[in-house]
Amino acid sequence: VQLQACGGGLVQAWGSLSLSCAVSGLTFSKYQMGWFRQAPGLEREFVAAITWNGGNTAYADSVKDRFTISRDNAKNTVSLQMVSLKPEDTAVYSCAARSYRGDNVFRNPAQMNWWGKGTLVTVSS
Repeated sequence: VQLQACGGGLVQAWGSLSLSCAVSGLTFSKYQMGWFRQAPGLEREFVAAITWNGGNTAYADSVKDRFTISRDNAKNTVSLQMVSLKPEDTAVYSCAARSYRGDNVFRNPAQMNWWGKGTLVTVSS
């Protein structure tokens, strides 16, 4: 199983960035997908999640109305569009998968089955 995130980089405050995660080695449509982030010295935290069919999404309060998660089950990809970025959004962003076809959304990193290597997002002030 491989989850490969890309799209990170350096952006100025109030700028935009789009992350993408390509998934292989599992039946993508059977998995809920999530984005998590970890800033230096802090614990990994939930950012956004989307159910197996895209029917339900959830966001951390800190990113609500600024970030949008989406998925393409035909291409086995999940994306995170980020606008109005703030310096406090600086972190390594990772995508993760959980085998689940229900409507509940999982926010705890410990509940995810597979993880990809992260991509660094740096927001300068």
